[in-house]
Amino acid sequence: MKGYRKYFLNKLLWFLVTFVFAFILNFILPRLMPGDPVAAIVSRFAQGMSDATGVQAIYQQYVDLFGTNRPMLEQFFIYIKNVARGDFGFSFSQYPRTVADALKSSIWWTICLQFPAIIVGWLIGNTLGALAAYLKGGFDKVLMPVSIFVSNFPAFGMAVILMVIFGVTLEWFPTSGGYGFDLIPNFSWGFIWSVIVHYQLPFWSIVLIAIGGQAIGMRSMSIYELNADYVRYARFMGIKDRKIVGYVFRNAMLPQVTGLALSIGTMVSGALVAEIIFSYPGLGFMLYNGVMGQDYPLISASALIITVMVLSANFIIEILYGIIDPRIKAAQAD
Repeated sequence: MKGYRKYFLNKLLWFLVTFVFAFILNFILPRLMPGDPVAAIVSRFAQGMSDATGVQAIYQQYVDLFGTNRPMLEQFFIYIKNVARGDFGFSFSQYPRTVADALKSSIWWTICLQFPAIIVGWLIGNTLGALAAYLKGGFDKVLMPVSIFVSNFPAFGMAVILMVIFGVTLEWFPTSGGYGFDLIPNFSWGFIWSVIVHYQLPFWSIVLIAIGGQAIGMRSMSIYELNADYVRYARFMGIKDRKIVGYVFRNAMLPQVTGLALSIGTMVSGALVAEIIFSYPGLGFMLYNGVMGQDYPLISASALIITVMVLSANFIIEILYGIIDPRIKAAQAD
């Protein structure tokens, strides 16, 4: 128990230190971007105005509202206070919409895209990897090089290929958006079908990348377990191969389950490329628009959500490993 307490406190300390540095960078980096976002807002609202004094008054009003004229340190403490209350302020690029409202509308699109894609890619990839290790032969010789090729393919490349083939050439699926631009969100069958059709290309672009990596990992772990001493001993004792294989693949799944947990924890950041390529209305596309519009509050809030989820996923996995694996406790106790 003493060893695990030491292990837990060590991991908690690193979590807090990493979070503090990430929080500071999350605040500073967007503000180092060139350009004046307030000027962009004023130019939008002051179109057609010829009175320079009036335009300057509007500019000053928004500068005071967003606090960009205050010292950086003062802005930082204001930012900490607001984040603690869950208040991320107004979006520069979508003013007068709040950042919280913008994130609320986009994060569910990302979760509904990424979570099923992770699960489907994980299931298909691990199944193919296990079959390749067990069946060997031609199945393994075909699957292995294909998996290596697909797993090393850049995410944007896969998205562009699917878009060109199935969106532009065959015209089976639309190439952008989460639903038809001429539709208003509702629960009608027409809108639901439009969402399903727009969902296909970004979904499969994520799944295909995930399948390759999962298949390679599962194949390697399965081969290692199939050649372990306990498998040879079990076969020598006359235990049925089906039962042995069940234990083999159960052991091989342990690191794969860890990978699944990390993928789920980092899913908000995983779909950014697919969303940007397909203009899918999730967090990634919104973050991209925020960067293009120098939207400090939106960039900071999006990056903070991604940072917290990634750190939390890693922290939870480390803690669960400490509980499950007794070797960690023994190592800390020594």
